[in-house]
Amino acid sequence: MKAMILAAGRGERMRPLTDHTPKPLLRAGGKMLIEYHLEALARAGVREVLINHAHLGTQIEAALGDGAHYQLRITYSAEPEGALETGGGIQRALPWLGELPFLVVNGDIWTDFDFASLPQSIDGLAHLVLVDNPEQHPKGDFCLSDGRVFECAGPRLTFSGIGLYRATLFVNCTPGRFPLAPLLRQAMGQGQVSGQHHVGLWSDVGTPQRLDALDRLLRG
Repeated sequence: MKAMILAAGRGERMRPLTDHTPKPLLRAGGKMLIEYHLEALARAGVREVLINHAHLGTQIEAALGDGAHYQLRITYSAEPEGALETGGGIQRALPWLGELPFLVVNGDIWTDFDFASLPQSIDGLAHLVLVDNPEQHPKGDFCLSDGRVFECAGPRLTFSGIGLYRATLFVNCTPGRFPLAPLLRQAMGQGQVSGQHHVGLWSDVGTPQRLDALDRLLRG
């Protein structure tokens, strides 16, 4: 299975830290955030990873190189300034990702999720990993029941930023800048999204305060 790490965001809420350093290269527990993903992907048997970037992207390429240090082969997808959002970034990478289900993970999260626990194939257009709602997002995003993800009034879980997708999810999209969420909601309405609940550790490292908290956790 191929994997893509989303690393093109500007990281506005992390400023001033991200004024000179791309968010995935910020450190916690003595490592860059993106390194935790690379190591976890390699442990799960993934060998090919694509990383998209825009803001200070050359720093990401310089820091990670061709991926040999992580027992991976890393390819890069450079996006224009301002990036293409999640949907546009994934669509741009589809020629590399191919037709088989592929894994996408946000570069600005940290988790102890085992990527090997993901299904090898999916019976719909997407498979999402959901987590318990964090303090900053108490209402959650989607509901999960009998292995299917859908919209409802509640109780809901939070989308972790980890998912499996099929290229056909993007078949009617025009290349350019667009979000992923509307595509997922449309697929949910068609019963085409499965999911699983990760009950382990997960952090949306969205602010300097949460980065500090994660650093303390990992060092403790």
